[in-house]
Amino acid sequence: MTMKQWNFKFLALLVILLAGPVYGQQTEIPAGQTEADTLKTPFMYRYDRRLERYKRRFNSLIPQTNVLQMYGDMGLVSVGIGWDYGKREQWETNLLLGFIPKYNSDKMRLSFTLKQNYTPWSFSVSDVVSIEPLITGMYLNTVFGHQFWTHEPDRYPQGYYGFSTRVRIHLFLGQSVTLSIPPERRFFAKAVSAFYEVSTCDLYVVSAFTNSYLKPHDYLRLSFGLRFKIL
Repeated sequence: MTMKQWNFKFLALLVILLAGPVYGQQTEIPAGQTEADTLKTPFMYRYDRRLERYKRRFNSLIPQTNVLQMYGDMGLVSVGIGWDYGKREQWETNLLLGFIPKYNSDKMRLSFTLKQNYTPWSFSVSDVVSIEPLITGMYLNTVFGHQFWTHEPDRYPQGYYGFSTRVRIHLFLGQSVTLSIPPERRFFAKAVSAFYEVSTCDLYVVSAFTNSYLKPHDYLRLSFGLRFKIL
C-alpha cells in the first residue's frame, strides 16, 4: 500500500467517525421514555433532536379550534380558527373573517379580526360540563374597502377626526359553557363551548365620555358564538 492510498483510507475513516454522531441512524427510544424525554438527555443524536424540534414547531401551527361568532362589530357572522396555549390553555388567539351585509351601503363587505382571549378560571360541573365564569381580552378589527383609511385624508383639516376608520380596538368581557364530547361520540370536535361577550371599542369609549346623553346600548355591543375544540 502506497502512502497516498493509506492517507486516503485514513481520511475516509476519520470522516465516518466524525459524521456518525451527527447523521447516524434513528435509534430506538428506551422503554419508559417518550420522545420529549429524549430531548432532555444526550441519548439522541443532534440531528434527531433538531428534527424533533422542527416537528413540534410545525405541529404547533395547526389550528386547535374553530370559531363561529355573531355580531361584536366584526360582522353579522364571523368564522375563524384559533390556537390554545399556556399551562392550563388559558390563552387563545383567533383569526376571524366576517361578513357584513350591505344594509344601506352599496355592497356587502368583509372584515378581518385578530382576537386574543384570556380565561383565568374553569369549573367542572360534571364529567362532561364545565363553566368559564370569566373570559376577557381584546381584538383588532378592520373592514376591507378603499373608503376606510388609517391616516386622515388630505381633504379633511388636520386633526378633524383624530382617529383611524380602518382599525378599531375592542375590549370585551364574557362567559362560556363547555361540553366535552365522549370519545365514542366524537365526529367533528372533542368539545363545544357556547359563549357570549359584551364589548366596546376605542371610538365608543371616547364618545361615551364626551357625550353624556349616550346610553349603555349606544357604546356596548353584545355578541355570542360557538367554539369547537378539535385538537
